[in-house]
Amino acid sequence: MTETFRAEHYEIVPGQYILMSVSDTGIGMDEEIRAKVFEPFFTTKGVGKGTGMGLATVYGIVKQNRGYIYVTSSPGKGTVFTVYLPVHEGEPERVRMKAALSPKSAAGGETVLVVEDDPALLDLICRALADHGYRILKAGNGERALEVSNNHQGFIDLILTDVIMPGVDVRDMVCLIHAARKDTKILYISGYTDSTIAPYGVLEEGLSFLGKPFTPYELLQKIRQVLVHGTPISGEECVYSD
Repeated sequence: MTETFRAEHYEIVPGQYILMSVSDTGIGMDEEIRAKVFEPFFTTKGVGKGTGMGLATVYGIVKQNRGYIYVTSSPGKGTVFTVYLPVHEGEPERVRMKAALSPKSAAGGETVLVVEDDPALLDLICRALADHGYRILKAGNGERALEVSNNHQGFIDLILTDVIMPGVDVRDMVCLIHAARKDTKILYISGYTDSTIAPYGVLEEGLSFLGKPFTPYELLQKIRQVLVHGTPISGEECVYSD
């Protein structure tokens, strides 16, 4: 980074960074669109052409890794995205994959409803849980989660749900399920920054949250923690839905 660049971007913490840049020669963006490009669900595509989640997800991952992302663009001149990620110093940790993915302490037999709008991540989570003894119910969005909950005759021990998804607000979904399942526990997951997900109320004291990206081991350990020590959502947290 040049001294001029650092002066213009005072928010950057001094240190060594890896630079990644992606550019195109498309139609570009004006200032109004550029200001909204990292917002969840913002898209310039037509209805049914996309959800506008891609850049918001990238932004969340970059911020979680203490990095910075910038966009420069103007109509007719294409767009450039520049990402700065801090260099990791020190020896890399040696990971024993077999042991990490198969901890006996993380195994269980409870029923978990997994709600995630990314099909690939949904399948990965469900496979990891099934491999460790959990009974799995899955849904690709909030509406489907409500259907699954209503149709399932047995007990649901835990809802593992993404925070920001198209359709039903996650708080409304959780509270509607809570109305019929008072003892079900909740674990929220998200790849967005705290400032983005805070309005959804999932970072409040007493609630369980796990930030993306996470390893299967981290997810399994967190699930056991919530199932053993967590408390079901209270009716007071759903008062806004009345």
